[in-house]
Parts: sequence; structure tokens; C-alpha cells
Amino acid sequence: MDTLESTPLRWYGESYPATDAAGIYQALAELDRPCFIVRTPEGIGAVAEGRAAASGTRRGGAAGLPLLAAVAALPTHRLGSPEFRAAHGVRHPYLAGAMAGGIASADLVIALAREGFLASFGAAGLLPETIEAALTRFAEEIPGLPYAVNLIHSPSEERLEREAVELFLRHGVRCVEASAFMALTPHVVRWRLAGLRQGPDGRVLAEHRLIAKISRTETAERFMRPAPAAMVSALLTQGLVTHEQAELAKYVPMADDITVEADSGGHTDRRPLPALLPSILRLRDTVQREHRYPAQIRVGAAGGLGTPVAVAAAFAMGAAYVVTGSVNQSCVESGASKAAKTLLAEAGIADCEMAPAADMFEMGVELQVLKKGTLFPMRAKRLYELYQAYDGLEALPTEERVRLETQIFRRPLDEVWQDCVGYFSRRDPGQLARAEGNPKRRMALVFRWYLGMSSRWSTVGDPDRTLDYQIWCGPAMGSFNDWVTASYLKTPGNRRVADVAQHLMRGAAFHTRVAQLRTSGVRIPASAADYRPVPL
Repeated sequence: MDTLESTPLRWYGESYPATDAAGIYQALAELDRPCFIVRTPEGIGAVAEGRAAASGTRRGGAAGLPLLAAVAALPTHRLGSPEFRAAHGVRHPYLAGAMAGGIASADLVIALAREGFLASFGAAGLLPETIEAALTRFAEEIPGLPYAVNLIHSPSEERLEREAVELFLRHGVRCVEASAFMALTPHVVRWRLAGLRQGPDGRVLAEHRLIAKISRTETAERFMRPAPAAMVSALLTQGLVTHEQAELAKYVPMADDITVEADSGGHTDRRPLPALLPSILRLRDTVQREHRYPAQIRVGAAGGLGTPVAVAAAFAMGAAYVVTGSVNQSCVESGASKAAKTLLAEAGIADCEMAPAADMFEMGVELQVLKKGTLFPMRAKRLYELYQAYDGLEALPTEERVRLETQIFRRPLDEVWQDCVGYFSRRDPGQLARAEGNPKRRMALVFRWYLGMSSRWSTVGDPDRTLDYQIWCGPAMGSFNDWVTASYLKTPGNRRVADVAQHLMRGAAFHTRVAQLRTSGVRIPASAADYRPVPL
């Protein structure tokens, strides 16, 4: 650093620049003020006040100090897209993504909304009355504040997707986060179109905001383009959209925001963000040139964002906003059990594994879960192997059936089937109709019972089923735990979701400033260049 060449400017101010690591860190951490890096007789110094002027200029008789570099104020709201903040009515370009089964709970959504963040309620897998209760809470406790609700694609249970959309429409939900979609469905198209109207100035207003979470370019393109004409026509024929909405559908993309999901917990293709995000950004630009939408589609980043450095990198690559998931699961407000939060807080970067997904079991779709402290990944994979190898429960070898009934299900498979009959009789009778006379289908429903119950056991913290906990988790959890090891956030009881969001964003701004100085040739001492979370 001592050989760094000075700029033609000098710094003038009231305070003497800090030359120790703690003082340099403090100057960089004052995000609302510019930071000047100067040469002092004691070495390199940093200060968050004063001004820069040409050499030879004196102020009150002071000669000033040689200026090496400077970075402008960088409050967290300047990261990402101002259009994202304006469209969603938030202060930060940050979304706490949905986690199924109410893990992204109503408490989590409310806590973040009150601090100017957007959060998506984890409606997937919940009964309609539970979702309705959450929507009622939002109306009562955060009236006028923004929130989103998750709509997950359910290829084997189409009714659930349809009923969810109908519920959102009845309650006036304005923002939906769509996930696990491989193609557009009539239900997600209906929800998007139902919010279209023409403003007094002739502009098309999309009052139903859609955030599509994707991990493949072909899926992203479907959400970037207008709704398919054939699907729009079918909805119009059924009376589910108006003639005006069908006409206006030609002029807007299906989604306002596209979240590029990299190596995340839950449903994921585990693609690296540095490879995927630039491709989706280029695709967005191509589609934008073709359709000339009045408002550009925003592209955000998700997956692996568990530290300020990772968040800063996402913004540096062009993300309009960032989405967190795994790190919120261990927070006080999440719907996870205390036992699950303890396991999550102990997870390392390599403590995740892929396992069969309950909602897409027959298709062989997998999701990423925690493997430390649970046997779920291994047991779930064994169930899928048996499903592929045999045509029904009756075809299972005796020793395999005994092993399933004693070690995994811990009850006779015939009893499990009766539970399935009771469950689907209430929730989706069509599943039972398809299983009638189809032993393979019946086997799938029984195996899906275990996959579904394993999530419930972890959510309620069933102490008798700890080894069967299914906890969706990505490597971001491990990187977050490593980052907060020496801080107050190491303890799960101190992890407030708004605090975590604030620290990730503040830390991202801090590391962005460090990177800006690095490109100017300034090397900040390592002990002063690493953002550390302290109680807010």
C-alpha cells in the first residue's frame, strides 16, 4: 500500500484519518458517508468526512493530505434496481423467498414487511384454511405493506394449484412468487391476466405482480414472453378472464421479475450462479428488444447467497435484487421447529444432499436437503429405487417389506395406505381414482406418505422422528454459519430475520466499497476488510 501513487487531489477535513485496522473498518462501514483513503505520516488512513480538492488548495491554512482513493456513500438501497423497490413498494432490493409448508411463515413475512423488505409466504403444502388465516393476518397486521405468496406448480395435483389461485383472487393478493414451474399452466396465466387493466393514459397496468423463480433458460423465456394465445383464448371461453384482459395480455410479459435460482435448498438444478445469471440477462435483453415492453423485466439472483460477499457478487453481476432462503429458515420467525433450527445452525457447506421430492416423486425430480443429523436422504432414495424396481407393494421381496415397515415407516404398509385414503379423500379424491387398479400408483402414494410426513416431523420437531427429518437446505446455510461463527448471530435464538437481511445488505454494500477501492489499487488490511455483524 505504501507504494501506491497518489491522485492529483488532497483531502481536507476536521478529523484525523484512522490508520489502525479498527478505525479503517469503521470509516468504511459508515455507508451513508463517502470514505477517503489518504496517505498520512503514519501510513494509509481512512476517514468518512471532509472533502477532496486540487493540490495546492489550502483550507484554513491546512495543507491537507495526499488522496489515494475515495468511494461514494453507498446506502443499501442503492444496490440493485430502484425499479424493483418502486414496483413492490419496499426500501431494499431484497426478497426472502418462499419456503414450503409455512417455513416462510406469516411471522417472517410480517417482520420483514415492517422493515421495508419483501417476503414470500410459504403456502405450498398448506391447507387452504391455513393459507387463508395467513392472508387475514396480513390484512390486519400489515395493511398497505407489500408481501408475496408462493404458488408452486403441482403436476400431480392440479386441483391444488387451481384452488390456490382462486384463494389468491378472493383475497386480493397482489404479488405471487411462482416456483417449480417447468411450463406455463392455465392457473398461473389466469392469475396474471386477472390483474390487467388499461390506465387513463392508455398504458397497460398489471396489478398482479408475478415473480417467477427459474433455473433454466427455456423456462425463463416462457415467463418473459406474453401469455400463450391458445391458453388466453381458452380462459376467455371459460369466462375466467375478460375480453379486455385477453386483449391486454399481448402487451405484457408473464412475469415482472425473473429470479435466477442457482444452488438452493429444495427444488434446484444446482447450476452455478456465475454461469446462469449472465445467460438469463442476455435472454432478457433479447426478448426486451423483440417485444419492447414499456418496463424492462427485472432479473434477480437466488441460491447460495448466505454471506455479504455472495450478495455483493450477485449485485456486481447485474442482479436487480437478491433472494435468500436457507439462511432465513434458522431464524426465530421461521416456521421450522427448534430442533430443525438447531440442526441448521450446525450445518456446514458440504452438509447437503439431493433426495426425491414428494410432489414430483414419480418423475424422479429431486430436491436439496440437509443430510447432517438425519437419514432422510438415504431412506428417500431407497424408496425411489424400490419404486423403479417393482410394480407394486405386493411385488416387494419379503425382506424389503419388513425393512420398510420396521425401519422407515415403522408401521404396516397397509395402515399407511389407509392413511393415504383418508388424506386424499379430503384433499384430492382424483388421486385415489388413479390408484384404483394400479398397484404402481398405489405404491407411489404410500412412498409419498413418508416423504410428506418427514417434512411435517421436522416442522413440528417430533423427537421420535429426528432421523427422518426432511429439511430443505442449500450450501448457503453452511457459509452463513461460518460467517457468523464469532458473532451474536451464531446462536439461533439471536437470528431475527430482519437483522439477517439488514446485515447481508449492509455487508454487501461494505464489500462493494472494498472492491471499488481494490480496483483503484488500494489494498485494505484483511482485518479491516471483512464485514462483521453486531447487534443493530
